[in-house]
Amino acid sequence: MLEKLTVIKVGGKVVEEEETLQRLLEDFAKIEGAKMLVHGGGSLATKIAGQLGIENRMIDGRRITDEATLRVVTMVYAGLVNKTIVAGLQSIGVNAIGLTGADMNIMGSDKRPVQTIDYGFAGDVKEVNADAFLLLLQNGYVPVLSPITHNNKGLLLNTNADTIAAEAAKALSKLFDVTLIYCFEKSGVLMNELDDRSVIPLLDNELFLKYKAEGIIQGGMIPKLDNAFQAIEAGVKQVIITKASEITGKKGTIII
Repeated sequence: MLEKLTVIKVGGKVVEEEETLQRLLEDFAKIEGAKMLVHGGGSLATKIAGQLGIENRMIDGRRITDEATLRVVTMVYAGLVNKTIVAGLQSIGVNAIGLTGADMNIMGSDKRPVQTIDYGFAGDVKEVNADAFLLLLQNGYVPVLSPITHNNKGLLLNTNADTIAAEAAKALSKLFDVTLIYCFEKSGVLMNELDDRSVIPLLDNELFLKYKAEGIIQGGMIPKLDNAFQAIEAGVKQVIITKASEITGKKGTIII
């Protein structure tokens, strides 16, 4: 039987507010077995970019990353947010190591080609170094991944954190029994985004496409669910979308 691995992706305001982040890290520390944490930080990046007079542009939940924005997201994601999380985990006895895709060449990507939309310096993951992850995990380290990858030619790229979590989970599904949990400030995928009680408990691809066409599922939830279904198809045992305070339970939306 394969060893269990839990991949937690946290986003939204959870990582940017001290109280919610501390609770998340304490809950994360309680998870048994091998584990890793993937984080975002988009709201903080947007805020700091605005303070610097840099325009923020989003299309379908994805950020347009020009050269100035790339510098901001690298500083925020790989610097401030990543090292705050690592320090917080170390303070409660979790031997965390903060990474970008360039560290240990752990995740490489290609600059997204221009089709109908030019996303700028956005990266699409092309390879995951499962052996490097395995080396860290087997030696008791807990990887904390920021959503910055590289193209193996010296260029850093802004990469969707949901995608990074899914790609890491997929690559490791041949070595571990993987559960992927996407957590944020909502209780799951909602029928009504204004009603946190309207959680869709089970979601398959057919229902997802129906709700997307009807506008029930929209914005940043679309790429999150695209990644979730791809992960299931690639061999990840379970994908859960839930509130950050529920990562040790089974509440939220289960992808089937």
